Amino acid sequence: MDLGALGTETSHERTADLDRMPVTELLSVTNDEDRTAVLAVRDARPEIGAAVEAITQSLRRGGRLICIDAGTSGRIGLLDAVARIVVQATGAEPDTAADALRGGRTGVRGSRSPRPTGSTACSSR
Repeated sequence: MDLGALGTETSHERTADLDRMPVTELLSVTNDEDRTAVLAVRDARPEIGAAVEAITQSLRRGGRLICIDAGTSGRIGLLDAVARIVVQATGAEPDTAADALRGGRTGVRGSRSPRPTGSTACSSR
């Protein structure tokens, strides 16, 4: 897969100069981008719902959910405590959900540490 082709992996022209924008323009751009994200989630509700149903069924059958993240989104994912939320919402055992962040504990502090990779993190769980 060519990650460079994904919109999430490229620079965003409208937000390139956030630090130099007047506050009113910054707020407008931020609000517009928030709206874009909300509409994208709305459009993807059938797929998201199917994924949630599949995950819930798997957890109820004894499966596990492992969230693998990196960078800022990974740290945000940890802050959201996705694994704990899933466990609480489904009544699953605590060890059925785990997360792995590139760089481990160092990654939480923002390091660019190359370990562990997603495959390494999965194989160790």
